[in-house]
Amino acid sequence: MKYLVLFISFCSIFSIDVLSQGLTAVKSPEGIEILEEGKKILFYQVKPKSHNGKYERAGYVHPLYSLKGNILTEDFPEDHPYHHGIFWAWHQIILNGKQIADGWTSDSISWTVKKTTVRRGKQNISINAKVVWWSQAASKVRSAIVKENTVIVVHSLMNGKRKIDFDINLTALVDSLKIGGSDDPKGYGGFCLRLKLPEDIQFVSNDTLVAPQETAVTAGRQMNFRGSFDGASSSKSSVSLTANPDKDLQNYSWILRNKGSMQNAVFPGREPVILTKKGIRLKYSVSLGQD
Repeated sequence: MKYLVLFISFCSIFSIDVLSQGLTAVKSPEGIEILEEGKKILFYQVKPKSHNGKYERAGYVHPLYSLKGNILTEDFPEDHPYHHGIFWAWHQIILNGKQIADGWTSDSISWTVKKTTVRRGKQNISINAKVVWWSQAASKVRSAIVKENTVIVVHSLMNGKRKIDFDINLTALVDSLKIGGSDDPKGYGGFCLRLKLPEDIQFVSNDTLVAPQETAVTAGRQMNFRGSFDGASSSKSSVSLTANPDKDLQNYSWILRNKGSMQNAVFPGREPVILTKKGIRLKYSVSLGQD
């Protein structure tokens, strides 16, 4: 009886997918971990997390693991403590023409992951997260301003490659709301990867090397980050990011950094866009592979 009580208590805290083969999910109060054949793939952060009480954030992916099981991403790095693995954020959050929050630095905004569900397909497993953005800068009362519905689909490893799809739907809960990137020539904001960058990092788009610049560069809709992510003694590998993969985009704007910073598929740029009650849908794919 004693062991039965302990087992029930354990299950009340952790929800475990007991299938040992294929893609599985482990749910805990902190978030959801996805594995395949027992090997870690990624963790989705559900519980709000902060750094010394600052830059609190929820609803992002960290860690992301390489195909060899090494951690590829960083969370709350010293140089930019408001970066979080795989995340999506905007500097400008504007209501009725006035900036009320900075989603990049978590200023006057917070996120609550209200509900998560996990679904299994034949060759994939998905996390569906319903998230609410809150701000109190406008009315001095904490109010819900955005409803986010994000689906993360993790595909089975096939031919030495792993694909992870992100489908992010943002719907305004108030009138006259806009979101935008940084209000400067860089215009950064949107979907970002904060990777642990190896010294031999290269950026490749359309089979052409791309040189990072201070401001955004124009390249194809897919950017490949290549280098010794698993250490100098290991073979090179790649992390690829495709922006809006279901749309016929020929070119895209990228903020690229070869030292200590995030990589950003820029949307919408410096000029804010209206976030309506019909919503905006943003789609991205992250792929992992070995060279």
